[in-house]
Amino acid sequence: MRPYNPPAEPYLDVVYSDASLLVLDKPSGLLTVPGRDAAHKDCLASRAQGEYPDALIVHRLDMDTSGLVVMARGPEVHRQLSAQFQNRQVDKSYLARVWGEPEADCGEVDLPLICDWPNRPKQKVCFDSGKPSLTRWQKLDSDGATSLLQLTPITGRSHQLRVHMQALGHPILGDPFYAHENALAAAPRLLLHAQELGFEHPLLGKEMHFLCNPGAEFLFASPPDFGASG
Repeated sequence: MRPYNPPAEPYLDVVYSDASLLVLDKPSGLLTVPGRDAAHKDCLASRAQGEYPDALIVHRLDMDTSGLVVMARGPEVHRQLSAQFQNRQVDKSYLARVWGEPEADCGEVDLPLICDWPNRPKQKVCFDSGKPSLTRWQKLDSDGATSLLQLTPITGRSHQLRVHMQALGHPILGDPFYAHENALAAAPRLLLHAQELGFEHPLLGKEMHFLCNPGAEFLFASPPDFGASG
């Protein structure tokens, strides 16, 4: 098991807050929820609950993934937001910097996934018993050696984007589970970032949409325009 050294700065990056919900920017290296080991108690949920005691987790990001996470404030808002995620009524997209350059400008990966039980938490493609999993991707930029992709998960399986990019032949840089040696060494962290989150506000009934810029590791000499946070 890798040592857990969650970043201390920023301790809690609040993108948006009101009486019903929080939208947070989770740094890479921080768990979304506490692990079983006492050393894994520090997490996004505990940090948020220290300032907002009524905050409840609605969905998760992998420890190595950075980006947007929404938390509900109170059980009724939690129920409504959870239903939106379960019914695929939430708009999500990710940025990933991957090894190599896909020949096409866009495409999709439709491969069923299941836990690789002897090597958990890793996942694997399994056509016999895997759950249907679909990812759409679009190439934003490339320098030939690596490429910046926008990834849209249609389903929400564990490690879905990471396994699908590996299966595509373009593993995400810095991925400790699925990248080959050169792709792993190409970045100091997993270059996967939850950049976009859209949902209906459970109480106000209006559409909420957030964009969150990635770190400098994702960018090329002439980066595309990712939009502003908010």
